[in-house]
Amino acid sequence: MNHLNLNCTKGKLKNGLEYILYEDKSIPLVSVNIWYKVGSAYETKGKTGLAHLFEHMMFQGSENVPKEMHFRYIQEAGGTLNGSTSTDKTNYYEKLPSNYLELALWLESDRMGYFLPALTQEKLDNQKDVVKNERLERYDNQPYGLAWELINTNLYPEGHPYSWSTIGFLKDIESYTFDDVKNFFKKYYSPNNACLVIAGDFEKEDAVQLIEKYFGFIEPFESNHKPESIKLTLNKNILVEHKDNVQLDRIYLAWHSDFIFGKDDSSLEVAADILTGSKNSRLYKKLVFDLQIAQDVTAFQYSGKFGGQFMIISTARPGTNLDELKKIILEEVNTIATADVSDKELEKSKNGIKAQFVFAMQNLDTVADYLNHYNYHLNEPNSFERDLERYNEVNKISLKSAVQNYLTKPFVELRITPKETL
Repeated sequence: MNHLNLNCTKGKLKNGLEYILYEDKSIPLVSVNIWYKVGSAYETKGKTGLAHLFEHMMFQGSENVPKEMHFRYIQEAGGTLNGSTSTDKTNYYEKLPSNYLELALWLESDRMGYFLPALTQEKLDNQKDVVKNERLERYDNQPYGLAWELINTNLYPEGHPYSWSTIGFLKDIESYTFDDVKNFFKKYYSPNNACLVIAGDFEKEDAVQLIEKYFGFIEPFESNHKPESIKLTLNKNILVEHKDNVQLDRIYLAWHSDFIFGKDDSSLEVAADILTGSKNSRLYKKLVFDLQIAQDVTAFQYSGKFGGQFMIISTARPGTNLDELKKIILEEVNTIATADVSDKELEKSKNGIKAQFVFAMQNLDTVADYLNHYNYHLNEPNSFERDLERYNEVNKISLKSAVQNYLTKPFVELRITPKETL
């Protein structure tokens, strides 16, 4: 089964910048993908949301690139670009015709090396407003929009790196100062805290020269601030009730679970799939089809570098009591914890996960992102086989024991119900 591993090269500049090169000459495109080892988990209480703010700030221009021009240059070259922030990392990426590789590297190096000289109070105020509006739109004023935040502030102890949302709390966003932003940049946006992936149609020797040319002169900062990874458990169930501007009742159950690439991580993913992964999955079939008491139900294992959580979410049909949904959900989880799943279920689920994985690898952007992902978590970019092997190794015993280890323990239960109308 070695056909999944890729022929890629990993190197490092003197300033600590890691780079990974993967040549694929099948189409004349190149994907540039840079990961900074900083996400919302690296923030501190009172200053949450800074990593996400940076995702906005990094498009506001740098010393040699005027505001908004990063987008214009890439789009005029026929490319696409974006950025994303999660709990564990921030990433920026471009995909463009391969003859424009140098353009993408120049733009990325300018904001890595020469962002601070172009930072102004005006730009900061402007982006604070943008983020505040985004927070209001996507969280505070969105139906069910506060769910994730309500769960995490209850599932994790105060001050835990996962106890706040990636976007940050509103009062924190309003409080950022010029110095906060400058210091955060100096802590994390350093070549020795980043990894650059180039995937697609290029010559390796040329790429190495270009990386050296554009990134080699950037001075590294002292960058080794990292949160702790601590295994957590709750000592009792926690119930959170929230009235919201919604039409239907919804229940969320959240348990502490395994870290990313941990021993039980893949078994829990398979368990989630068996519960709600398809129309014939256990909970979906029971709640949505047979009993018709839920509009939807979904389960997933969300694992990160500093913690993991297993979630089950279900929206009730009108007239259904959430107690009824909860009872059936917990019974089904308990069945997986105590009785073997069938060979057919296990096989179907593993095949589905493998198929998704192989399908995702058809996309150059995804391959570039995977290389960064594996490098960040496993220190080996070429871990496609190893990743897939984790799912092959899931069996009835590992599945049952993972569910027993985590999903028979206390959990956070969140109920979001419609506000009373006058």
